[in-house]
Amino acid sequence: MRDRPTGSSETALIRALADGWAIEPRSVEYLPVGAGSYHWSAVERHGTAWFVKADDLGVDATECDDAFGRLGRSLSTALALRHDAGLDFVLAPVPAVTGAVVWRLAPRYALSVFPMIAGAAGQFGVHRPQDRAEVIDLLAELHRATPVVADTALRTDLVLPGRDRLHEALGDLDQEWTGGPLAEPGRQVLAAHAGRVQGWLADFDRYVDTVRGTEAKWVVTHGEPHPGNIMRSPAGPWLIDWGTVQIAPPERDLWMLTTALADLLGEEPARGENKVLARYTQLTGRIATPAGIALYRMWWTLADIAIFVDELRRPHGTGEDIAAALTCLTGYLESSRNFQ
Repeated sequence: MRDRPTGSSETALIRALADGWAIEPRSVEYLPVGAGSYHWSAVERHGTAWFVKADDLGVDATECDDAFGRLGRSLSTALALRHDAGLDFVLAPVPAVTGAVVWRLAPRYALSVFPMIAGAAGQFGVHRPQDRAEVIDLLAELHRATPVVADTALRTDLVLPGRDRLHEALGDLDQEWTGGPLAEPGRQVLAAHAGRVQGWLADFDRYVDTVRGTEAKWVVTHGEPHPGNIMRSPAGPWLIDWGTVQIAPPERDLWMLTTALADLLGEEPARGENKVLARYTQLTGRIATPAGIALYRMWWTLADIAIFVDELRRPHGTGEDIAAALTCLTGYLESSRNFQ
């Protein structure tokens, strides 16, 4: 995130680190990276560095409490995958002095702390051909660990996040949106493509009906195993950012290793998709289905559209993040690419 969180301060952050983790930093640096959460580097007096993350829980008080509970379960799952399942590539949170993995920084934000790893993550996009086998191996190992976290991890209900608010927005296109300077441009672009979005939602529901019947074969999934969430270090690769971990169809992870992601981004697809999926089948005994791949490609787009529309309808000011929301929404809706 480029913009800093509203309603909190670095003073509150430093106090939370001291109260929650007994960390007393000599320096705190804001890191304008990632999307959907806020990040800092905190360095203690003796030199230990920590990666500090604040997740935005939303603006509704009840929803914030629910989101805080879900995030706690997700990060507890990551901790169990590392320590109980023995997955050394899982970058898990550092528990607070109470044993909790998340700490309420403010009503709207949840704080978590991670070791600072020497290495570099990639950028969101398509995996390089030379990296795909390695990533498939990580995902296969993760999916095989399902029994260890079956009682800890959240389980998908196959309900698109933010769908209710997206429906509200689609029903509110006949009057001006006044939440902020970019609200009305957001309404106009959604209004121009409302029929297209309604058609995508109908297609999405048909895929859900097909995939729901595979529930007995669901596994623990990361949810976003793109290159931006793979950190490469001298010790090997790390899979980072576990806030979306769930028991779900394996295609929730696998679609990002297929041509579906390249097609979505308008990039040249790498060859060898069948070989990559065959490797996964060899390692796990599971076969990726076309319906599952199609569902999660649609999920990614529709979930993003729902987020951007909601941000544009809510009260907002100016800043890079809200401008990016309008740009990305417009890109999705005006793209000539479809889901076929």
